[in-house]
Amino acid sequence: MRKLIVLSMISLDGVMQGPGGPEEDTSGGFEYGGWVAPYDDEVDNQVMEKLMQPADLLLGRKTFEIWENYWPAHDHIWPGINEVTKYVMSTTRQTSDWRNSVFLSSLSAIEALKRSEGSDINVWGSSELIQLLLANDLVDELWLKIYPLTLGNGKKLFGDGPIPAAFSLTESTVTPSGVIIAHYKRAGQVKTGTIGG
Repeated sequence: MRKLIVLSMISLDGVMQGPGGPEEDTSGGFEYGGWVAPYDDEVDNQVMEKLMQPADLLLGRKTFEIWENYWPAHDHIWPGINEVTKYVMSTTRQTSDWRNSVFLSSLSAIEALKRSEGSDINVWGSSELIQLLLANDLVDELWLKIYPLTLGNGKKLFGDGPIPAAFSLTESTVTPSGVIIAHYKRAGQVKTGTIGG
């Protein structure tokens, strides 16, 4: 069975929208794109190198469409991004010119993918997809980069999607600029005040 690992950059109030640049995701009138830039430092860069090791990806359609227009020409920044399999959850698209892209159209297809043999699968961006995964208890691990600012509005990592669940902190780092980088593994369900496996 393959693990689904969510990797997300979030503000203190849980916003994950548009961390990379002003035009990355302006949906809903979001005006704060590029909010991670002031926190770039050596420790952050080292962790990002680790998180960007080649791995199969599961992406929502909107994130995929941002990425397919950028990464094919920038694989010197993320070596291997063009070779790994990009699984895309979409009910409106079925093909892409970006090589190794596979389209899925249902939750059952994601569940089947998770049960298949192969490497673990990283989920980047894709707020709506993450909500679906959390609501259906399909997330095995979280890598969170928590930035020391609040944004007030925007797409949030946890929104209304998660079921009650427990996670164990397995690794953490605080960068000089105040970013908390935390790795959590699924530890069980929360049942009437107790944690069960």
